[in-house]
Amino acid sequence: MILLANPTLRLFIGAALISLSPVWVRLVEVAPSTSGFYRVLFGGAALVVYLLLTRRRLQLSQRAWWLLTVASAFLSVNLWFWHRSIILIGPGLSTLIANFQVFIMMIAGIVFLRQTPRPIQIIAMPLALLGIALIVGFDWNALPKDYKLGVIFGFLTAVTYASFMLTLRAVRVTSAFRVPTRELAVVSVICSVMMAFAVLAEGESLTIPSYEDLGWLVAYGVLSHCVGWLFIASSLSEVTTVEAGIALLLQPTLSFVWDVLFFDRPTSAIEFAGAAIALLAIYLGSRPASKQV
Repeated sequence: MILLANPTLRLFIGAALISLSPVWVRLVEVAPSTSGFYRVLFGGAALVVYLLLTRRRLQLSQRAWWLLTVASAFLSVNLWFWHRSIILIGPGLSTLIANFQVFIMMIAGIVFLRQTPRPIQIIAMPLALLGIALIVGFDWNALPKDYKLGVIFGFLTAVTYASFMLTLRAVRVTSAFRVPTRELAVVSVICSVMMAFAVLAEGESLTIPSYEDLGWLVAYGVLSHCVGWLFIASSLSEVTTVEAGIALLLQPTLSFVWDVLFFDRPTSAIEFAGAAIALLAIYLGSRPASKQV
């Protein structure tokens, strides 16, 4: 209980659990959309059980339900792109590119909230692209077709995840609850229905081929999607912005490490340098912008 009561430990444990998400996707022998379906199904079921055990009512407005449906659509598309990116270019690089969502959020703040970016944030975006170029290579045309598709899917993952976060933020504006557990539970359930239709439309199967795959999928849904997210969300209001920023970096960093350790990803010194530059840029890009003008 002491461990769970410490917000900093919750924050970093949550980030570590979420960093394992692409690992589960690579380990299971199911289609990318199928693993996405079971992530939100098992994770959503765990969140619903949590709400029932804690006797928390939904108490959501009609506007909130509509926005959560839109958020569910964004999350569904996000999982569709990300899971394919993981298969094509590996857990590490796909997650690193997906975290470019901080720049999409920054651009949205400039365009829609009239926020003025700090100079360091403007520098961070080309710096992040330089880091990715050091990993991928500067000759785009020389890359294999599937590899290029995986990179493109990674950037589309960043766009759709930022869209999901912005929509969820719109719901949270009028919410009286400190931790958006209710919102994520609703999104997970709706998203599972959408992902089920996607699996069937693609002609894939929802069958889990083995008990081992079942274990990986349960871990994905319960540990990464549910517990990891709850640990992070419940701690953000109790930690410093520096700690939150470090946790933001921990997830893609560990995903890259897991890719090297578990899947023997061949990585040169230049690629490690590129990853370090990209992570630094993501951290700088995530710093709060100046006040609205």
